[in-house]
Amino acid sequence: MSTQFKVCNCNRSMPLDRSAGERLGAALAAAPLNVASELCRHEIGSYLTALDGSERLVVGCTQERALFSELAQQKNAVAPLRFVNLRESGGWSAQAAQALPKMAALLAAAALPDPEPVPEVEYRSGGHVLIVGPAQQALAWAARLRNQLDVSVLIAEGAAQLPSERAFPVFSGDRIRIDGWLGAFKVEWRQANAIDLEICTRCNACIDACPEGAIDLAYRIDSEKCASQRACVKACGAIGAIDFDRAQTMREGAFDLILDLNEKPLLAMHQPPQGYFAPGADSMRQAEAALQLAQMVGEFTKPKFFSYKDRLCAHGRNGKTGCTACIEVCSAEAVSHDGDRIKVNPNLCVGCGACTTVCPSGALSYAYPRATDLGARLKTMLDTFARAGGEQPMLLLHDHEHGAELIQQLGRAARLGQLQGIPASVMPVDLHHSASTGIDLWLSAIAWGATHVAVLTTPHDAPQYVEALKAQMQLAQTIVSGLGYAGAHFSLIHADEAPELDARLADISAAAIPAQPARFHIAPDKRSTLDLALDHLRVHAPLKIEEIALPAGAPYGGIEVDTAACTLCMSCVGACPENALGDNPAMPQLRLIERNCVQCGLCEATCPEAAISLVPRLLLNDKAKAAVVLNQAQPFHCIRCGTPFGTAQMIENMLGKLSSHGAFAGNLDRLKMCGDCRVVDMMSNPNEMTIDLKRR
Repeated sequence: MSTQFKVCNCNRSMPLDRSAGERLGAALAAAPLNVASELCRHEIGSYLTALDGSERLVVGCTQERALFSELAQQKNAVAPLRFVNLRESGGWSAQAAQALPKMAALLAAAALPDPEPVPEVEYRSGGHVLIVGPAQQALAWAARLRNQLDVSVLIAEGAAQLPSERAFPVFSGDRIRIDGWLGAFKVEWRQANAIDLEICTRCNACIDACPEGAIDLAYRIDSEKCASQRACVKACGAIGAIDFDRAQTMREGAFDLILDLNEKPLLAMHQPPQGYFAPGADSMRQAEAALQLAQMVGEFTKPKFFSYKDRLCAHGRNGKTGCTACIEVCSAEAVSHDGDRIKVNPNLCVGCGACTTVCPSGALSYAYPRATDLGARLKTMLDTFARAGGEQPMLLLHDHEHGAELIQQLGRAARLGQLQGIPASVMPVDLHHSASTGIDLWLSAIAWGATHVAVLTTPHDAPQYVEALKAQMQLAQTIVSGLGYAGAHFSLIHADEAPELDARLADISAAAIPAQPARFHIAPDKRSTLDLALDHLRVHAPLKIEEIALPAGAPYGGIEVDTAACTLCMSCVGACPENALGDNPAMPQLRLIERNCVQCGLCEATCPEAAISLVPRLLLNDKAKAAVVLNQAQPFHCIRCGTPFGTAQMIENMLGKLSSHGAFAGNLDRLKMCGDCRVVDMMSNPNEMTIDLKRR
């Protein structure tokens, strides 16, 4: 599908003119672009005419996205519509005059075909909300929301006079536990009060009957005043709302939505499930949460952000645990143990992609967008930037929400001359989440010609995401520095305000890259992409080396085997999930293909002799892809038939450990026999006693 481009200099506030339009057209392999000055006002006719065709339409403006979208809807336009921010991302910066290559790159990326659709996760909400928290606040919000939602209240602390009209269920309790997600929450709590507020008719007979005055209009029993005379129970009668034996029992309920008003949220994870709101005691945040709750009734979908290939997973084997990186990094607690594999709950997953970033094998991959789609976008931007005459391109990866807002703020401040704005060589790349990319895409970007890759995080990002990105960047930098490329190629920019982002962007600089940009495309699996990027960086590296030492936890490396302790039992071979370890059918031999090793540690955890240790490193020679012998021995031959089985060291260990066993005491030679000969020897020995269990 061909593409039309509509570019506007926003009332001449950006240095875009006819000459710039010609240069943009050449870089985009299109006709010269007609640069408008008032595309959203007096020149709107040009936009409306473009809507008549079926070509993809890319508009270089996000300020008037709503207007342009509404006009397209009114005209029933069939052309796919895309919007690109040229203004705040560079057109208003102090280096706006040099930003044309960046603008061309952003427009080219927007013109790429739509990625393939991903599976969706469905939610159904009937609007049944549980408001849990202090009595006064919970009851007050229940009264406000009762006409929009199906409200229930769980009083977690405090006391308040209950409404005289039973307009919604009211419970009380402690030890509250919440599980689930939008449309499928399960809540458990302990019924700590002898008075069941939901059964109670609020007739106040118990208050009248209580001789100690231990019951108030909140219908709580003050245990310090109560003398256990049970006059209240008798007064309640057949209603049965008061039962001292029922106290301390657990209750449960199902809800679609949760409004948690406790000062300390009941769910402590950084990213709670959809449908759960915890605004705390702040009245403004409570009001915002209430507005969102009212809109969360009906059927909803979201992308399934991940793809999981369990055959590649290095989490566990035979009950032993290896890699747990994805479980540890997930701020939504959506990833959990599932035997020798992991389990990802798509309803809890929020699409941060951090699990895919830290996964060493590629068992978990990001699907929104897929790595192949994002790789095509980055490569297109870098190629177009170079074609437009740009030099030393750099990438700024940021999320589409908080990071994008920071960039908007920075661009506006630059327009007023208060800040410098995004440098001309820095191309912003919006992602669903900043933690969704890792070393495979970063190293590929360097191979394609990027002189620096920065990732923008904000205080809204989970701390474990920031730490994971730091570790990934240290690993990537160790590799490119080890190859001799000078400078800092990667940086993690943590900012909360535009001036902070401006200062950090001013600090980054271009680093050395290969003299020739790579032409490869991102492969569907992570390890293949890394192989392509590393091979290109190695071929053009200033230093010709064979090995780079890597930090612990790196996804590359080998193993060391204590040959004195290793019995070649091959337990490690059976435990290896990546086919890095193997045996030799012809003789007792343990071999390693180091390029396949992901340093999961399963071999180390499985080895019964504790003879294995991990060696994180990156081999850059042919040995990395070849099967290297780690340990070998001559086979031990059966003393009866001569058939080879086991090794001499294994037989020696068996003799030492089983010499006192009843089955072999006095018959140690049997340990030197193969399995068949051992049975024959036992059956033919006249001194053996045989017990026939079939005879009585």
